[in-house]
Amino acid sequence: MRFEYTGRHVEVTPGLRKHVESHFKKLAHIFNDTTASTHVIIEVEKTRHIAEVIVHWRDHTLTAKDTNADMYMALTRAIAKIEKQGLKLKKKIIDRKQGGRPTAAVAPEPDGQLEATPRPPRIIAARRYSVKPMTAEEAALRLSSETNQFVVFRDADTDRLGVLYKRKDGNFGLIEP
Repeated sequence: MRFEYTGRHVEVTPGLRKHVESHFKKLAHIFNDTTASTHVIIEVEKTRHIAEVIVHWRDHTLTAKDTNADMYMALTRAIAKIEKQGLKLKKKIIDRKQGGRPTAAVAPEPDGQLEATPRPPRIIAARRYSVKPMTAEEAALRLSSETNQFVVFRDADTDRLGVLYKRKDGNFGLIEP
């Protein structure tokens, strides 16, 4: 982990550096890779000591700021806030990785018994039929003389549509609404 220090109206002493680095050694289990960088900003305004800690880790930025009468205490509390944020972020990253399904469950190995799913039936537009007024008997005579399997007609008596079709047993079937 890289450390960078900035002092505003105060000099950053080796004691302050040692204090920060010893606290971050305790947080090594959270920030376990070397890509993490920390920027510590120490500031003094009259009797207030302000410590701000910014950690850049895994494309995330963790920020904590604390004000106290003692600089060491302000640093300790700011680092405690960073620890809390780091634990929360690490738990979120771990949960995201472990929440996925294994590849074997998504795409199992083929065992040779897989069958292709049949294609859904397609609707093929045939031709248009003229609907003529006739009786069911006239439609049966017309259907027997043609090669078509059905005929659509308008019933001359009731003026309703009807479908007459050839059945497998040689008879005719009539569909009326």
